Amino acid sequence: MAYTIRVTDSDIAFPCAPGTTILDAAQNAGYAMPYSCRNGVCGNCKGWIQTGQIDVPRALDGISDEERAGGYTLFCQAKPRSDLEIAPREIQRIDPNARKLVSAKIYRIERPADDVALLQLRFPAGTRVKFKAGQYLQVLLEDGERRCFSMANPPQQSDGAHLHIRVVPGGRFSERVLPGLAAGMTLRVELPYGDFFLRETSDKPAIFVASGTGFAPIKSILEDAFRRGVKRQMTLYWGARKRTDLYLMPLAEKWAVQQPTFRFVPVLSEEGPANGWMGRTGFVHRAVMEDFPTLRGHAVYACGVPAMINAARRDFERKRALPPEDFHCDAFVTPADVVKPRS
Repeated sequence: MAYTIRVTDSDIAFPCAPGTTILDAAQNAGYAMPYSCRNGVCGNCKGWIQTGQIDVPRALDGISDEERAGGYTLFCQAKPRSDLEIAPREIQRIDPNARKLVSAKIYRIERPADDVALLQLRFPAGTRVKFKAGQYLQVLLEDGERRCFSMANPPQQSDGAHLHIRVVPGGRFSERVLPGLAAGMTLRVELPYGDFFLRETSDKPAIFVASGTGFAPIKSILEDAFRRGVKRQMTLYWGARKRTDLYLMPLAEKWAVQQPTFRFVPVLSEEGPANGWMGRTGFVHRAVMEDFPTLRGHAVYACGVPAMINAARRDFERKRALPPEDFHCDAFVTPADVVKPRS
C-alpha cells in the first residue's frame, strides 16, 4: 500500500511505495526537486518533514545532527513509514517529453591537462535535445551501469554535448573506458538530468564557485548568459591545486575582458609566489569569504568535489549569512565518496 506525500503550502500530492525514497517518488510522479549526488553526500536535496515518520540512514555527510534534530532530512535517502507532509526547497513539474536516449558519435577528444579529457559528442543528424545550461547527461555502459557528466556547451548548441572528464584513480570510465575511445566511435547517452541551472526568477548577483572540472556546467551557464545578454553581476571563483589544473583559464580570462558584468578569480591551493604564481591562494570558498563580508543578497552556484561543496555551504550560511535557498550546487561524487566513513 502506497503512502501519500503532500507538499506544504501547495496542492501537490503524490504516492510513494514502501521502500522508495521521497526523491524517487516525486520524480516517478513527474515532479523535480533539488538533488545532485543521490547518495547523501552533497546535501542538495535537504528538506523538512512537517508531519509523518521516515526511515533514513544515520551517518550521512550531507546533513548535520542539528539539522536532523530540527526535522530536516535528505530526500534522496529518506523513505516514508507513514503519510508525510514535506517542505522541499523547490518543486516543479517535469516535462515528460524532455529526456531522450541518443546514440552520440565521438567527434573529438582533447587533453588540455594530464588528468583532464575534453570529449566532444555529436548527436545523429537532425537530432536536437533541449536542456538547461548546467544540466548533465548519463553515459550508459555495456553492463547497464551509468556515469554522469555535466555538459559544458550552452543549450544553443543542442546538436551535441561537450564533456570535461577528470581522470580519477580507479575510475571505471576515466581509466578503463576513456583510453579505448576514439573519434568515430559511439556512446549511448540519456539527457537531460539535474537542477543545477541559473534561477531566472532572481536578479541577485551570482557567485560561481568551481573546483577542478566543476568548471564544466558553470561554463555552460555563463556562455548561455552571455549569449542571451543577461546583465546580472556574475563572479567566477575557480579553484585548483596547480596552474595547469585550470585547464581553460585563458577562456575565463577572455570573458573577464569582454563581459563588463563578469569577474574571474582563479585560486590555487598548492602554488604561490615561490612557483611564480602571483594570484590568490588557499581554498577556493575561503577566497569568496575574503571578498564578501556578507553573502546576504547574493546567489551562490557551487560545483565540484563534495568536500568543497559541504565546506562552502556550511561556511557561507553560518559565517556569511547566505540564506539556504540561495545556495545551489552540483557535487561530483565518486564511489569513494559514497563509501567513505563519516568523520
